[in-house]
Amino acid sequence: MTTLIPDPADQQISSVPRRSVWRQLLRDPQAIMTGVIIVLLSLFGLLSPLISPHDPNGASLDAINASPGTAGYLLGGDESGRDILSQLFYSLQTSVVSAVIGAGVALAVGVIAGLVGGYFGNAVRSGTEWLFSLILTFPGLITLIVLLPLTHGDYRWTMLVLGVLLSPGTYRIVRNLVLGVKKELYIDAARVSGLSDIRILGRHVLYAVRGPIIVNTAFLMGTAIASQSGLAFLGVGAKDVPSFGLMIHSGFNNIDAAPLQFVWPCVALGVYTGCMVLFGNSLRDAFSGPRPKRQKPAQGLRLAATAAPTSAVVDGERVDEPMLAVEDLGISFPGSTGPREVVKGVSLTVDPGEVVGLVGESGSGKTQTAFAVLGVLAPEARVTRGSVRIEGRELVGLSESELRSLRGRVVSYIPQEPMSNLDPSFTVGAQLTERVRRTLKVSRQEARQTVLDLLARVEIPDPQRVFSSYPHQISGGMAQRVLIAGAVASRPRLLIADEPTTALDVTVQAEILDLLRGLQKEFGMAILLVTHNFGVVADICDRIAVMQGGEIVETGTTREVFHTPKHPYTRGLLDAILDESAPDGDSARTIGAAR
Repeated sequence: MTTLIPDPADQQISSVPRRSVWRQLLRDPQAIMTGVIIVLLSLFGLLSPLISPHDPNGASLDAINASPGTAGYLLGGDESGRDILSQLFYSLQTSVVSAVIGAGVALAVGVIAGLVGGYFGNAVRSGTEWLFSLILTFPGLITLIVLLPLTHGDYRWTMLVLGVLLSPGTYRIVRNLVLGVKKELYIDAARVSGLSDIRILGRHVLYAVRGPIIVNTAFLMGTAIASQSGLAFLGVGAKDVPSFGLMIHSGFNNIDAAPLQFVWPCVALGVYTGCMVLFGNSLRDAFSGPRPKRQKPAQGLRLAATAAPTSAVVDGERVDEPMLAVEDLGISFPGSTGPREVVKGVSLTVDPGEVVGLVGESGSGKTQTAFAVLGVLAPEARVTRGSVRIEGRELVGLSESELRSLRGRVVSYIPQEPMSNLDPSFTVGAQLTERVRRTLKVSRQEARQTVLDLLARVEIPDPQRVFSSYPHQISGGMAQRVLIAGAVASRPRLLIADEPTTALDVTVQAEILDLLRGLQKEFGMAILLVTHNFGVVADICDRIAVMQGGEIVETGTTREVFHTPKHPYTRGLLDAILDESAPDGDSARTIGAAR
């Protein structure tokens, strides 16, 4: 096992500078203006008992229809002799409470249901869809009026009911966003690394959909304030609770005698709700990019010399219990004319410490076979028959929680398309640290040191910089090395590598293969390498299984398959790509040597 030792002589490396969300907001004039107005008006409302010059319900005969500037009545008095300024302050307080309750309930119900309904299967989605469609059938205003005897006219209970009635809109926004996000490859990578569904939803999915939720929150708060004011204008609710609706109603009835009584609450209500919407737009823009995370300059690290783990290979001889055993595996997908089988009776084995190449053209079923081993097949896929065992333990039929206990610890995964398998919202270090803490059960600091060690082990020249970088700030080859580091972080006994060099140029491909070969020998892992590239197979694999149309058509050692291919499909693949005189350097020479 590799140990990290602080080296004071090493140079500290600064993190990649990025502009924070708050700095972006401070550079946005709209955000500054609307934010200041919202804060001031909210403070006026919350502090209304301390700053109001009069009791908002207290009437004085001297203040009836008093004009602005009258002694003690800055904005004048209404038709009942009440102070308009005091009523405005207390109306702001009512609006703040209405916004918090109404929007809070709508978000709590809608966001949670949207995450669950969008992320999990069709049965869960159908249930949540039916429930919120039912809620939508209730006419909002009429429902609130009908429930008045239950709420006793208390606007706080009314806003709680309103929040439930507003939740379907939030639910559908979140559900639709989640349906798209859950198909991202970095979500699959998080599942394969062993993260729980709750962790994935809270950490990756919710963070990815936060922008529209923030904007919707601003609209919900404005809607709650406007709804409470509208109900008060109609006379629904307590008459002794100051509200913009009551003030507008009173001003409208007295508009001929004192027009300003109608103007003050209308302006205050319009400015308050309008600023919320504009500030929400600014927040959305600020949160649309990756959120930065300040990294303290870390002390340099060097590797302590330790013995490599003992390899599990038994002198090339097959052992009684293979690391991976797939027998007669069948996988089907629904089609227009019935189930369509894409994997048809596949059988293969991978021994401890062995590297087996699963080779075939695109669509041959090799990736679906790998996904069946990992337990991450698409929801519509069905395992129709067969067995998948790791170290003798049957995987077919296991629950998600049981499979999660194996992922990352016993079996790990290196995906293709490295950039798509990293969450763009978080730094590389944050993502790898999360996986290490999940699988190794270590502290944050220990996980951070382990990740830095692994980044150095996969030959990244500046581990601290990459640790502090976002995925878009590193190259494709660097991203592939990051994924390899994450895959081997928990020292898995079986590593599934799905086209690990497809998106890379020839030079980087050779480096990645050398890295995988070195890690395999160091950690004693078994590797199932899924690829269509015979050059990769010749360079690293001990045995080969060739797939065509969902079936294994030929198996054998690498030398046997290259020297004496038995199946016409295998011969066709070799004849199509092998040319020892081709200028394609390394692959041609490697394959020629294998032959």
